Amino acid sequence: MGAQRRDALDSHLARLGVPLGEGTLDLGELFGPGTPVVLEIGFGSGRSTISMAAADPATGVLAADVHVPGVGNLVLKLAESGLENVRVLNGDGEQLLRDRIPPASLAGVRVFFPDPWPKARHHKRRLITPRFAALVAERLVPGGLLHCATDWEPYAEQMAEVLSAEPGLVLENGGAVERPEWRPVTRYEERGLAQGHRVADFLAYRRP
Repeated sequence: MGAQRRDALDSHLARLGVPLGEGTLDLGELFGPGTPVVLEIGFGSGRSTISMAAADPATGVLAADVHVPGVGNLVLKLAESGLENVRVLNGDGEQLLRDRIPPASLAGVRVFFPDPWPKARHHKRRLITPRFAALVAERLVPGGLLHCATDWEPYAEQMAEVLSAEPGLVLENGGAVERPEWRPVTRYEERGLAQGHRVADFLAYRRP
């Protein structure tokens, strides 16, 4: 990790980070009363996070990733841009969702290009599972959106199966859809497209 990213973490993470601790987060205190909040799990370099946050400054974004250089890059870009509607966690987004997010409190959850764990013996490590889908459904407000994307066809099949089977969610189109205009193309996605991969987006809404 370069010096700029290290300096950004040292200088700005205390202000731009998710408050540490084990208690339930007060999202109204963090972003302002009544502010819709989305959770992004695994933001990579943070390029798409910045783009979507800048396009929708009225929405608060909780951005979680375990990769320290990516966290440093996002914090640096947030400090440079002056955006105030993003809070960053260097940690496990699923754990944050499970342990610190209140039920029926999120307007959305974003999972863009999670690790596909292509080897069969590693499939159990995939994020999009029935347990995860049920957890997301519990944390979303009615009408809230779980938005997933992948360029790995076997994982896309798993996503479709899991999301369509979750009783708390309604999967748009019953399966994959084309990339919505509001989701920027990620760097990981660019590499996949260059290799001829097909990208699948899934939009699953919390039942009323």
